[in-house]
Amino acid sequence: MSVAYLFPGQGSQKPGMLHDLPKHPIITEKFEEASVVLGEDVLALDTSEALSSTRAVQLSLLIHEVAAASLLMSEGATADIVAGHSIGAFAAAVVSGSLRFSDAVAVVELRGRLMQEAYPSGFGMGVIIGLDESRVTLLTDGINTQNTPVFIANLNAQDQITIAGTISAIEQVFTLARSAGAHKTKLLDISVPSHCRLLRSVSDEITRKMKSFILKDSNTLYIGNCRARVLRKAEEIREDLSEGVANPVRWHEATTLMFERGARLFVELGPGDTLTNLAKKAFPDTRCISAVSSGFDSARLLINREREMSNNR
Repeated sequence: MSVAYLFPGQGSQKPGMLHDLPKHPIITEKFEEASVVLGEDVLALDTSEALSSTRAVQLSLLIHEVAAASLLMSEGATADIVAGHSIGAFAAAVVSGSLRFSDAVAVVELRGRLMQEAYPSGFGMGVIIGLDESRVTLLTDGINTQNTPVFIANLNAQDQITIAGTISAIEQVFTLARSAGAHKTKLLDISVPSHCRLLRSVSDEITRKMKSFILKDSNTLYIGNCRARVLRKAEEIREDLSEGVANPVRWHEATTLMFERGARLFVELGPGDTLTNLAKKAFPDTRCISAVSSGFDSARLLINREREMSNNR
């Protein structure tokens, strides 16, 4: 049995998410390190007002997730395999031992700022529940034009697909999706058309930034966003992080691979429980918890207990 750490992406943020973490030297150390890199107090990033910006959201998530994972790991509750959804991939890369935290902060600041500037209005993302990838692809292909761009962005579950593009194009796809039998369609609180070719220029800038960093081969299994496969080599992880913003997140395939590699305890290291709920639905025989919701002491005890049981099998 393996322990898997899951790091969520944009949409899981909550006001006060940094302040709500335990008062612990490990947490404080991460806050201070990030503040030095940014030249600002990171505790100002998680207010309701600040979180209206993509930059603040992405930085808050990265810092929260790395700090939370660092706290658990400092107490021996380590992971065997890690994966991050969208911006969560940077936290996963840090925890895997491949990317330095300070470098992650620097590139995520750039990523969030460029995404925010690329499409200031009229664009976004939406989710369709009840149709599979092939059906949604047909719908987006039917609407997608130069004036109404819309693409598949995230494959969160077999029947939960996120699309990105102009709001008008997304709403047109929603109308077709409901007619085709979708159970639910919903616009997400995300103002950027992430994970599609509309962000190719942003991906190119991230690629240039990532080339200035020294990455290491991971010491923990890292599952990539773009191709949903195990990545160990530094250059593979660099490419995955650089290209992720302009390519769909194949999340269901990523977590399925984690399950196939032995993951039986999924621990979400973020302010919500979105990935926990997806894992519970996909793998009902596994244990899935949110460290924040369950409490860090409970999460640590459960991780260590599961590891002891695995060692005794």
